Amino acid sequence: MIVSFSGGKHISGYKHLTQDLPVVTMAAPAEVIIPLSQHTGAVCEALVKKGDKVKVGTKIGASDKLISSAVHSSVSGEVKAVTGYNHPVLGTSLAVIITSDQKDELDAAIKQRKSVDLLNKDELLKIIKEAGIVGLGGAAFPAHVKLAPPKEINTLLINAAECEPYLTCDYRIMMESPNEILKGILLLQKILRVKNVVVGVEDDKPEAISMLRNKIVAKSYSIKVQPLKTKYPQGAEKQLIKAILRREVPAGKLPFEVGAVVSNVATALAVYEAVYLGKPLYERVVTVTGKSLKSPANLKVRIGTKFSELIDFCQGTSTPAAKVIMGGPMMGLAQFSMDMPVIKGTSGVLLLSENEAPDYKEGPCIRCAKCVDICPVGMLPFALSMCAESKRLDAASQYNPRDCIECGACTYICPARRRILESIRLIKAVIT
Repeated sequence: MIVSFSGGKHISGYKHLTQDLPVVTMAAPAEVIIPLSQHTGAVCEALVKKGDKVKVGTKIGASDKLISSAVHSSVSGEVKAVTGYNHPVLGTSLAVIITSDQKDELDAAIKQRKSVDLLNKDELLKIIKEAGIVGLGGAAFPAHVKLAPPKEINTLLINAAECEPYLTCDYRIMMESPNEILKGILLLQKILRVKNVVVGVEDDKPEAISMLRNKIVAKSYSIKVQPLKTKYPQGAEKQLIKAILRREVPAGKLPFEVGAVVSNVATALAVYEAVYLGKPLYERVVTVTGKSLKSPANLKVRIGTKFSELIDFCQGTSTPAAKVIMGGPMMGLAQFSMDMPVIKGTSGVLLLSENEAPDYKEGPCIRCAKCVDICPVGMLPFALSMCAESKRLDAASQYNPRDCIECGACTYICPARRRILESIRLIKAVIT
């Protein structure tokens, strides 16, 4: 049975550009720029200074705050500077710039771990925290915090929907590393102490569904694979819970309130690598794509690699890029420079040509209610947009702007081409 949620819409995915391309490991760059803020929560303090020698996996930033995540060097070499630099989400951020010595020497802490089965919950959480693992689906919330909910839960959902157009990095790791992913899921299950584990995969990925099911049967794992209707934003946390468990997360509440924790499939792989291999999160798979790109690819890249180097690796563009987006076209962020570094939350780098990303003029709202029909959380996007336009922030509060998951479906569907999501983001930024 294929399940789904109310609202949303099927969107052309353009996943054919990269879905059949195996992951290629990109060589370490000559220099990396590693921001000290790559996660939801407190910014890390630098643990290194100019001139210090580091190795692959050396911890270079940490914080004593609960909600934060350590950062590690992705190359071996010398710290060139600790300074402000371009950041793909924040605009600018304090970063550690490291010049690679091209030796790729691993930190002594990175080694395969024996007797993993003997590790208890607290030991596993400590390993995950030290490895700097965050949610790799977009929000980059520290995994060690998410995996320690303040109340008992009964279900672990693994988000393998990958509903964002163009992106195929999660699909490729499912096809190429299913055993490792499943071992990572079992670790999450052990930490959360739950019996019910469900992997949600959109039904446009039948090969991945079959692959995971066959591996689960062969190993006799107590894990279920649930096909999901291919519809955006099927991979949003609350929509996934609604589709699979038929539970409604109350406004302003988190999934643990309805007995669930949701983790991305790439996060499960990162947990496996941290626990079994002793490997911090210093690299990830990124989809580099776009119809104007000469050779789109799924690349395993070091954190801190510049976007420009990824694009050069893909042989550049056949037509000039009018817009460069970190992530996908719906929830991704347009960038002002090609010198942005890959961070933990970089699932993709998308290049759009002028024909694909034309400038357009907004028209007046015609009250068609298409944005209401498509909204996956049942909001009135047009009303919030009009409140922003008239600067009626007091009136905007009654429409619960903080419930918006910023999926962008309202802007996508609007026949008047109104920048609805942009208006809602503005309201959320100024309303406390």
